[in-house]
Amino acid sequence: MFAIALLVAVLVVQLGAARAAGHADSVVVDKSDRQLYLMQGGKVWKSYPIGLGFAPEGHKRQQGDGRTPEGKYVLDWRNPQSKFYLSLHVSYPNARDREQARARGVSPGGDIFIHGRHDPAAGRRDWTWGCDAAMDEIWAVVPDGTTIIIRP
Repeated sequence: MFAIALLVAVLVVQLGAARAAGHADSVVVDKSDRQLYLMQGGKVWKSYPIGLGFAPEGHKRQQGDGRTPEGKYVLDWRNPQSKFYLSLHVSYPNARDREQARARGVSPGGDIFIHGRHDPAAGRRDWTWGCDAAMDEIWAVVPDGTTIIIRP
């Protein structure tokens, strides 16, 4: 019992230190308001305006539909060499997404990221109109493994 209490105390101290150091403990994306919120302790810490894909309404159902997923995912890895400046990977598709796509006989797609703007020299269209300065801030304070909730 003492070991569990000590472990909990250490985790609370570590969480407090992470907040003091300026790390988000979750990310919320509100698609309808086109806002990304960095959260600390259940409260909005920072917010950023965002852009979305070419057909953002509704939950992503299959590859190429241009939609942004909705639900609870994880920012599970990052790409510092992204053609879209910096990018944080969203763990879409999850098991439910894969099963629903399989039942319809389609690919669920993937490669969903929060990212900055693209490199114009790469010749790619920038649907999300990311901002590199905002992406620098988000990159610095959102560790891998952070929960992201994407709301309609």
